[in-house]
Amino acid sequence: MEPTEPSVATTSAPAPAPAPAFPERTALRRHYLMCRPEHFAVTYAINPWMDPSAGASAELAVEQWEALRSTYLALGHEVSLIDPVPGLPDMVFAANGALVVGGRAYGARFTFAERAAEGPAYSAWLRANGFADVKEPEHTNEGEGDFLTLDRIILAGTGFRTDLGAHQEAQEFLGRPVVTLRLVDPRFYHLDTALFPLDGENVAYYPGAFSPGSRAVLERLFPNAVIASEADAAVLGLNAVSDGRNVVVNAEATGLIATLTEHGYHPVPVDLTELRKAGGGPKCCTLELRTV
Repeated sequence: MEPTEPSVATTSAPAPAPAPAFPERTALRRHYLMCRPEHFAVTYAINPWMDPSAGASAELAVEQWEALRSTYLALGHEVSLIDPVPGLPDMVFAANGALVVGGRAYGARFTFAERAAEGPAYSAWLRANGFADVKEPEHTNEGEGDFLTLDRIILAGTGFRTDLGAHQEAQEFLGRPVVTLRLVDPRFYHLDTALFPLDGENVAYYPGAFSPGSRAVLERLFPNAVIASEADAAVLGLNAVSDGRNVVVNAEATGLIATLTEHGYHPVPVDLTELRKAGGGPKCCTLELRTV
C-alpha cells in the first residue's frame, strides 16, 4: 500500500496591499517673510493684471492676506513680518524683495521706478534680522519672483523683468547652479506665475509660458513634473507655495488642485482675488528665508 501524502492547505495568503501610486509626501517646516498690505492699491499698471480703473480694496486685501498668514501658521510654519512703507502699494509682494539661500541674501533691483524703493527696504530688514551677508545687485532682478530654489539648482526666469546678468551674479554669490528659463507670455511676467517647486526635486508648471528651448529644458530636468492647464495658470494657480506636502494655492485653480491631489499632495485653497488685481497670489506674498 502506497504511503499517503501529507495534506497541504489550499487557502491562499491574502494579496498584498497595492503600493501607493506616489510616495508619501513629507512637509518641511519653513520660515517666511510677509508684509501686511496696509497701503495696497492699484494706482498704476506695470503688468497685464493691473487696471487702476477696476478699483482695489486695501481692507479686503488685508483680510485675504491675514487668512493666508493664518494658513501658514496653522501648517506649522514660522512667519516674520516686515513693516509696510507708505507709498509702496506693491510691497505686500514680499517674494520680489530678495533671494535668500544658505543664510545669504541676494537683494532685489526692480525694473520699474514705482517699486524701486522696495529693494533697499527688504535688504535693510534682512540685515537687521540676522542676515549679515546681503549683496546689493548690479543687475535688475526681482527676487523670488524670478528665482525659485530647489535642493540642487536655482531656476531663474528672464524675458520680462530679470536680466540674464542677474542669473550669473546670483550664481557667483550663492554658489548654487542657476538654470535660465525664458518667459514668453506677458501674463506670466515672473517665473513664479508660471512654475513652482513642489519639493526639492520636482516642480509644477504651465508649458505655454516658456520658450520652446526652455520647455525642453524643463522636460529634461523634470520628467515627472505636474503640468498645469492654461485655465489654471490664468487664475495664477501656479503662484503657489509648497512645503513638500501641503500646497497653498488659489482656490480657483480647480484642475490643478485635483491633479495635485492625484499626485499625493495636500492642496490648501485660499482666496487672494483682491491681490490678484495687482498680479499677485500666495507665492508673491511669501519670501522664504532659507538658512541652508
